[in-house]
Amino acid sequence: MEIQIDEVQNCVVKLRENPRRNKEKVIIACGAGFAGDRAMGALKVLQKINKLDYLILECLAERTLADRYKIMMSGGKGYDPKIKEWMSLLLPLAIERGVCIITNMGAVDPLGAQKEVLNTAADLGFKITVSVAHELSEETLKTGSCTYLGAAPIVYCLEKYKPNIIITSRIADASLFLAPMVYELGWNWNEYELLAKGALTGHLLECGCQLTGGYFMHPGDVYRDFSFEKLLEVSLPFAEIDYKGEIHLLKLEESGGEISFNTCAQQLLYEIGDPSCYITPDVIIDIRDVRFDQVSENRVFCTGAKPSLISFPEKLLQLVPTDCGWKGWGEISYGGLGCIKRAQAAEFLVRSWINETFPEIGDKIMAYIIGHNSLKIPNGEDPLAISNGEDCGDVRLRMDGLFEQEKHAVCFTQEFMALYTNGPAGGGGISTGHKKEIILHKKLVERENIYWQTNSKQTNPSNPHHHTSTISKITKQSSKTNFPKNPTAPIQQKIPSGTKLPLYKIAHGRAGDKGNDLNFSLIPHISTDITRLKKVITVNWVKIAVSPLFNLSTFCEKREVMEGMEVEIYEVRGISSLNVVVRNVLDGGVNCSRRIDRHGKTLSDLILCQVVVLP
Repeated sequence: MEIQIDEVQNCVVKLRENPRRNKEKVIIACGAGFAGDRAMGALKVLQKINKLDYLILECLAERTLADRYKIMMSGGKGYDPKIKEWMSLLLPLAIERGVCIITNMGAVDPLGAQKEVLNTAADLGFKITVSVAHELSEETLKTGSCTYLGAAPIVYCLEKYKPNIIITSRIADASLFLAPMVYELGWNWNEYELLAKGALTGHLLECGCQLTGGYFMHPGDVYRDFSFEKLLEVSLPFAEIDYKGEIHLLKLEESGGEISFNTCAQQLLYEIGDPSCYITPDVIIDIRDVRFDQVSENRVFCTGAKPSLISFPEKLLQLVPTDCGWKGWGEISYGGLGCIKRAQAAEFLVRSWINETFPEIGDKIMAYIIGHNSLKIPNGEDPLAISNGEDCGDVRLRMDGLFEQEKHAVCFTQEFMALYTNGPAGGGGISTGHKKEIILHKKLVERENIYWQTNSKQTNPSNPHHHTSTISKITKQSSKTNFPKNPTAPIQQKIPSGTKLPLYKIAHGRAGDKGNDLNFSLIPHISTDITRLKKVITVNWVKIAVSPLFNLSTFCEKREVMEGMEVEIYEVRGISSLNVVVRNVLDGGVNCSRRIDRHGKTLSDLILCQVVVLP
């Protein structure tokens, strides 16, 4: 096995020396938008995109980083174990078609992932080059801390090794896509106008099918409804970018899903924060004037990305795993007459029993009834009014606690189990558990103190042979798929002033999380309605709408707006939309939240169901 290990470099930006333009245009596809994505979607992209240059597998998030660190500390793999399965499926066709795969599936052990891929390739009989670009830090091994690196380590690998595969540690999502643009199109690190366009392309592609109709189709919403069959055939997105920074976003021909102004606008604002300064390690982007123009059914032209007034981040973001206590949880089901009241009685009992032993931990527990109020924010005119209906068919009580000591979590699960003989009638299907939790604290670090290293290894299979891909011989459909027609969207007419209606009649949007902060967008169906939306969606309106999230009990509580919650509302001119950021509202964030929806993703549609009066 041939090995090349390079010198260690820090993250201070060094301009490329005489960068060469290798291509006039580069074609980059997203093959995975998160760790649980579908490998068959990536295979279809490899099969059907002519002249594809790069396939990016983006499989890391704050949650998956924390999970991989905990698993590695307990003796498991610190990289994504599915990398073997994915490479076994994708490598034959990627090698045959000359497509370079870039992935962050290395997580907190990219060298282990490299070894896994090399063994997989050797078993398949391939002689390939697998490069690794990773942060070099003793703290990573000791504490699991990870820094969001930029595109430079990947560009270095492409320049020096010409690899078939690049495996990384935590490199920023957009930077995974930006790197091949910088390398192929001859860009340099001080060309911020181009970097802004490239990084924006990466942001639009990074969540996979969210750009092309996944997480968008919505039965009942006439503006977003299409058939189940059309969603089944949704295509992963890809982009064509030329050396001048011209961006076209695409989905596969004859595929399902949708790529349009609406899908692109939702992804543009997804977890973006302040749209005037979206920070990546390579460039700070201003997206306020971004526009999307439909070229054809499968192609959208994107313009308007530019660097922010401060174009470059002097520091990098680092995530540091920190113990945040012990999680304990329990669930039990009730059905039929009075099931909600019985679930509430069960909650009352468990809280009371715990207080007999540990009276100080009652406020550490959150309770909700699945099928009744588990998402906390209700549908209706009064955002504080939750129905107390008696007969819901069946419901399931869940109680979650986050405790400082393990004995508190164990006590909670034991008291919950006691509901079988000491609780209200007809409870069944109890499940309980407890585990240690960590939270990822964020801090900014100086570039000169963060180091990265690359290496490259080449397989030397004992029985090399010319592998003929059976995958590439799969018969392509010659006839166009006939999807059921979408329901006809209503003719867009101005809604009269004073009309009382749910927000989804006026706008659509998507919610996402950044740590403990919620980010949701409101994109009007008629662009001119943005003026009226700005009058309705105020800081106070948002605070009242989300305040039920702070309810700790299943009983109907009217809580005051919690201290520490902050609301920021931004207008995004290019797409006539609002981006709303609510800080300190997600119960600590995805790694330690006690809520059933730890990301807050369901909140977008619950907010869209709030009734407003249009001015």
